[in-house]
Amino acid sequence: MRKIYLVLMFPIVLMAQKKEVTLENIWKTYDFYPKSVSGFNSMQDGNYYSKLDKKEDNSQINKYSFRTGQKIRTLVNSKNVEIDINNYTFSKDEKKVLFANETEKIYRYSSKSIYHIYNLKTKKLEKLSDDKVMYADFSPSGDKVAYVNSNNLFVKDLYNSKTIQITTDGELNQIINGATDWVYEEEFGLTQAFFWSPDGKKIAFYKFDEREVKEFSMDMFNTELYPSQYQFKYPKAGEDNSKLSIHIYNFDDREITMISLNKSYEYIPRMNWTKSNDLLYVLAMNRHQNELDFILYNTTNSSSEILFSEKDKYYIEVHDNTTFTDDGQNLIWTSEKSGFNHIYLVNLENGQSQQVTTGNWEVTKYHGMNQDDNKVFYTSNEEGAINKSLYCINLDGSDKTKMSEDLGTHSSKFSNGMKYYSNTYSTADTPPYISLHNDTGKEIRVLEDNADLSTKMEEFDLTKKEFFSFTTSEDVNLNGWMIKPSDFDPNKRYPVFMFLYGGPGSQQVVNSWGWFNYFWYQHLAQKGYIVACVDNRGTGGRGAEFKKMTYLQLGKYETIDQIEANRYLAKLPYVDKNRIGIQGWSYGGYMSSLAITKGADVFKTAIAVAPVTNWRYYDNIYTERYMRTPQENASGYDDNSPINHVDSLKGNYLLIHGTADDNVHVQNTYEMVSALVKANKQFDLFVYPDKNHGIYGGNTRLHLYKLMTEYILENL
Repeated sequence: MRKIYLVLMFPIVLMAQKKEVTLENIWKTYDFYPKSVSGFNSMQDGNYYSKLDKKEDNSQINKYSFRTGQKIRTLVNSKNVEIDINNYTFSKDEKKVLFANETEKIYRYSSKSIYHIYNLKTKKLEKLSDDKVMYADFSPSGDKVAYVNSNNLFVKDLYNSKTIQITTDGELNQIINGATDWVYEEEFGLTQAFFWSPDGKKIAFYKFDEREVKEFSMDMFNTELYPSQYQFKYPKAGEDNSKLSIHIYNFDDREITMISLNKSYEYIPRMNWTKSNDLLYVLAMNRHQNELDFILYNTTNSSSEILFSEKDKYYIEVHDNTTFTDDGQNLIWTSEKSGFNHIYLVNLENGQSQQVTTGNWEVTKYHGMNQDDNKVFYTSNEEGAINKSLYCINLDGSDKTKMSEDLGTHSSKFSNGMKYYSNTYSTADTPPYISLHNDTGKEIRVLEDNADLSTKMEEFDLTKKEFFSFTTSEDVNLNGWMIKPSDFDPNKRYPVFMFLYGGPGSQQVVNSWGWFNYFWYQHLAQKGYIVACVDNRGTGGRGAEFKKMTYLQLGKYETIDQIEANRYLAKLPYVDKNRIGIQGWSYGGYMSSLAITKGADVFKTAIAVAPVTNWRYYDNIYTERYMRTPQENASGYDDNSPINHVDSLKGNYLLIHGTADDNVHVQNTYEMVSALVKANKQFDLFVYPDKNHGIYGGNTRLHLYKLMTEYILENL
């Protein structure tokens, strides 16, 4: 009997033994990195798509049928070209392909590459330029490629291989043609700043004159005996911006014309052609970013008219939801003017608008319109602020249909013509499931199910994210999540490690997969911590008033809410109220710094990674959108600056920053250090030389997370 007993128990013991997540699993061997579908692009007719399929010995760009999901043929095989196949773009006629290689990052979105043009018919490969250049872009007919090099705009004719230099005044830290300055890239998400007319006979482009913008410099230590200095134009809050103008190059007469708008504007965050060869649209804003004009500019007679204007008592956020109907009569647009972000149909004759979607929920993504049957596709959080589902609706607002099925987060990418789409679905605890669908929502095939990752996760001792909500003493309902230790005992008391971001319009409490920190939280839970996160006032997904109520006072209400979250958690019977800590990165670093100072009585430990410590040090477009200028709102800047609350510090405080952070400058941390020293407060500091805002590269991430983990274990 004893022998049989041991045989029966052995598999039970094996089943019970699950692995612990290590930091090496996360940041060295990347065991939990989910698979995606690379190089997935709709082809022009909307019936086929191309996909980059990589194998050990070669890479292929293959053509697939949307309807069947079956491979049609191989378009490009890396064995037949002498370059790696990674990033690629087809010409509109799909007879040529642009390849970007040896890509060098510049800032968050910008980069420069060596480009090659491959002719699918002749099988010939041609280098665009010997230099690394930016934003190579085919003309509509595919016979030319425009690009930016050394702040100047160039066009190469692919028939005769001759290159035209359109501008000549481009110069580093002086004049930029066809690309954007640092602050437009970071805050308006605009990088390529030239646009082909539909017939390819003109190019409209931005010119930035940044000569009067003040420079910021960073020492780059590298491995040299003496450090070098990197200088770039960075307009801080209250400081001068680049002077911006829009120009049009005409290929017929090779002349450049500067367009003139009816009045002056501080910002022009968007500009492009309508479906007409002679009509541009321009989005223009005032410095406070609470007034926006939608302008139509006619290039034939140099006239402009304001189609419609929007005003907001707080601010207006810029977006790319601009679709012109094929009949040239209407525009699809999104706006928060009802209090929630919704879709509108705007008449191009009189600027009058008709609301397409309505309700106390947000359209979180507008995908486009099927112009054959006037159906609009969008993603919204109609099923709760933490979820995102896909819908379609008629242009007149009738016959709304839910396309997605399972509750969670759906992210969709549609084909040309809106007949098919790929859908990425995930929840807080399940990795991405990527599938292909037709416009009725029917699944055609699975592109990637991440089954291997799901199986691997079953080997580890993981616990589920639990969503919760609570009401503060100010009668504000806040959403949160927590991860408990797998051996959780409600009769014990656990320390709590809080994570936050908290910035305007952001959301951390969402029912979606986020591997970036998910497994670190599991690692901490295995060490005996409850990990929790609460979205404070000012975050997104709950309407304009909830998001914008922090206007002119960034940090005030967010800190109140995080202190309220601390007190809510402290009252739970299984929480050790004397051991609650908090950590955040960037805006979250700003918030964790306020939590350990203004909330010194309730927070024991805080870690601030790359924090803003005074909004006077940050860029003007972002900061003034929410705070106006320091000259107008000095108290708003100073009352909630962590630097001005260091006297209150009681607990453990760790500051972390990269010295080459072009976004949140290390100046923020150094000024915080000076204030702490002046107040005779003890703290901890770690600096990563030559690392930017992301603090990564080599073993850097592993080192960073070991540093933070050890600090938590020792001080919380």
